Amino acid sequence: DRSGSTESFWPEMINCVKEIVNACKNSPSVDNLLLRMATFSGDVEEFHGFKLFEACDLSDYDTLFSGQGGMTALYDAVADAGEALLTYGSHLYRSDFSVNGILFVITDGLENDSRKCNLSHVVEAVHKPIIKETLESLVSILIGVNIIDPSVGAALSFFRQEVGFTQYIELKDAQANTLSRLARFVSRSISSQSRNLGTGSASTPLSF
Repeated sequence: DRSGSTESFWPEMINCVKEIVNACKNSPSVDNLLLRMATFSGDVEEFHGFKLFEACDLSDYDTLFSGQGGMTALYDAVADAGEALLTYGSHLYRSDFSVNGILFVITDGLENDSRKCNLSHVVEAVHKPIIKETLESLVSILIGVNIIDPSVGAALSFFRQEVGFTQYIELKDAQANTLSRLARFVSRSISSQSRNLGTGSASTPLSF
């Protein structure tokens, strides 16, 4: 989420992303891990498509949040992520690769600017990679960061239930130590889901 309300902690989020990438670079499964990164405010922009972690240069993420903030097109962003998983997962499946996936959505607020998708589109996009049997399993994690207003946390929790995210994590602030802890959680979750490939089921959600 690069909406205007997140601008004050963009540096902390960039460091969080770098920690995640660096941890995954050192994973025993690194040769089989791919990362896609997208940002969103009033629109959704793919920062880079799926590529191996070993090909990810940490310095590239210095410009992850360049440009202006804006509103929060949360529906469009989540649907875009699901559609990307379906498209690339289908490509790998047709190439005889076994594939599973893990999706993280990080936001500090609620839907207020989607122009392409409504809630039903989001639900379909998130679950279609499994329904179409493109992915063996999918873990989806919604992360609310800097959630100070309880009503925002309640709305994100409801969004999690409506969409069917595997897990909802709520962070009360966006301080460096909190986002560093998030980075460790994300990298551990990626490793856990990677190890489950071939079992026919998704990994068990980890405690934050």
